[in-house]
Amino acid sequence: MANPMTDRPGPRQYRRAWVYVLMLTLVGINYMDRAALSVVAKTIAGEFGLSPVQMGYLFSSFLWTYVICLLPIGIMLDRFSSRTINACGITLWSLAIAATAAVGSFGTLILTRLVMGAGEATSIPSCGRIVREWMPARERGMASTIYSAGSFVGPAIGAVLVAGVTSAWGWRPAFILLGGVGFIWLAANLLWFDRPEKVSWLSEEERRLILAERGSRANEDIAARGSPGALLDLLRSPAMWGAMIAQASGIYTLYLLLFWLPSYLQTTKHLSLMATGLYTAVPWAIAVPVSIGLGVLSDRLLNRDALLLGRRRLSVVGCVLLSAVVLFVPFASSTGVILFLFAAALSGINAAISLNVALVTDLVQRPRDVGKAISLTILSGNVCGLLAPIVTGYVVQGLGAYDWAFGIAGILLLIGALAVGTMTRRVILPADEPLPAGRMATT
Repeated sequence: MANPMTDRPGPRQYRRAWVYVLMLTLVGINYMDRAALSVVAKTIAGEFGLSPVQMGYLFSSFLWTYVICLLPIGIMLDRFSSRTINACGITLWSLAIAATAAVGSFGTLILTRLVMGAGEATSIPSCGRIVREWMPARERGMASTIYSAGSFVGPAIGAVLVAGVTSAWGWRPAFILLGGVGFIWLAANLLWFDRPEKVSWLSEEERRLILAERGSRANEDIAARGSPGALLDLLRSPAMWGAMIAQASGIYTLYLLLFWLPSYLQTTKHLSLMATGLYTAVPWAIAVPVSIGLGVLSDRLLNRDALLLGRRRLSVVGCVLLSAVVLFVPFASSTGVILFLFAAALSGINAAISLNVALVTDLVQRPRDVGKAISLTILSGNVCGLLAPIVTGYVVQGLGAYDWAFGIAGILLLIGALAVGTMTRRVILPADEPLPAGRMATT
């Protein structure tokens, strides 16, 4: 049987599609692992005697180290290869998720989540860097929504897988299985992936296309090492802040649904564990093709020059507003309508946060600063996102209902749409960097 990664491609073959597959599966495993705990939340809460507030802190705990590690990872990505960073990250978090099977207390549960968060901080920033290295500018919206779709494919598959294994053998074997999946991806990464300048399975024609069209300047050096001091230059840009605020609103809502959706369905609809897994998978699965379609549409509506000037912000605004339909969940009583609203909200969220990262990639003029800019964007999202499980735990315990949990998320999304629509109208560029003719300067 032919090996798709090593056979010499014909001139018309689209070999970088394998990079899409690697990114999609990396993010999918990441989110499958981080969401697994939510599927068995009631089982674990009963076993360890945990309250909704304690569960909120447990859900959030992996984000504490995740957030702390994001900026260092961004700096490292501008100095070392994404191949190496990803190998280290998935090794660490896969060991942590497998070790969860051996925990015996609330404290050790928290510890494994902290280690997992540190490892998982590598994947999203590295995917943003890979998009800049591998994809022509006109493909970045599609590329970003495809790898970001892993954050939905993972929970969809994971919800059914974890529920099924837990129903048959208990929740601990499910975590051992999840750890093993990560090491399969690690082997594929080490065998096949590197920068397009280095891999042997890419055709010369496609390699030339990627190198010519991946940036704003034909002679840019994608491997140039950046300086940590450029963080301050990035933070002086209003566009950077607009993207960060939008990301924060989307990630808050994503983590609300990622960690509390199964418990919400079990509590309000009185579902069994297996039924909860299936119902949870439905909106995540629907959101995958819809959000990818929105990403493709974003690329098709704008030409390369418009993309590099930040016109993608209009797509981000529309997707953030679509996410805000989560405001209507408290007013729906039918399970079908509720699942539809969740599917629509998740479609908008995935497209919004991935297109927002693509927007940042479009606007950052120096390739050596892309990793730091993406990490700042993701950091802002996760600083806000780590509050979502905790705030929701207090809301549910204090009010005995989820209504205001969805209301808070919807209000934040409206603020995010306003921020990205009004603040991302200039390119992100340090003041001492000359612009090519015809390009806008930052204020």
